[in-house]
Amino acid sequence: MAAVASLASLETSIVSPLGRHSATLIFLHGSGDSGPGFRKWIKQVLNKDLAFHHIKVIYPTAPPRPYTPLKGGISNVWFDRYKIAIDSPENLESINETCQVLTGLINDEVKSGIKKNRIMLGGFSMGGCMAMHLGYRFHQDVAGVFALSSFLNKISAVYQAVQKNDGLLPELFQCHGTADELVLYSWGEETNSRLKLLGDQ
Repeated sequence: MAAVASLASLETSIVSPLGRHSATLIFLHGSGDSGPGFRKWIKQVLNKDLAFHHIKVIYPTAPPRPYTPLKGGISNVWFDRYKIAIDSPENLESINETCQVLTGLINDEVKSGIKKNRIMLGGFSMGGCMAMHLGYRFHQDVAGVFALSSFLNKISAVYQAVQKNDGLLPELFQCHGTADELVLYSWGEETNSRLKLLGDQ
């Protein structure tokens, strides 16, 4: 398996806050996209950049890696999947590698003076799944997690982490398009129901 790129080569597109920087949003793109491409898409939807008075918005680009659903073709994906299906096992090795890379991005924000409880993690599709792994398994003290048109596999390490946790967890905002034909609405619904059942709100 190809090694994940180091933090130094993790490309980012950044929207600076309009005023004093006191919080950060790390927004992860879907499979095959890039930070700049995702930012451009959001700008087209909103007719402006997603910008805030006090929040820096960071759009990282997933390091290129072989992607099994593309028959091993190279793509900008946060992790590898055996297949795009809720009943498929997770490729936890590749997920954990990327969590380490993204942890470096979080640590950089903390070093710049932003407290962990002022950092939000979120993403679209695969990016939302990545954000849930990052927030619920490794950074349970962040401000919150959001997932847009995302799902967790049935036997996900995220469920295990949430179940073992006896403290506070980041709040989750999750939404999903009912007409999504790639990531089914029922997969997002099952993910949300299971997280709520295990104690995440």
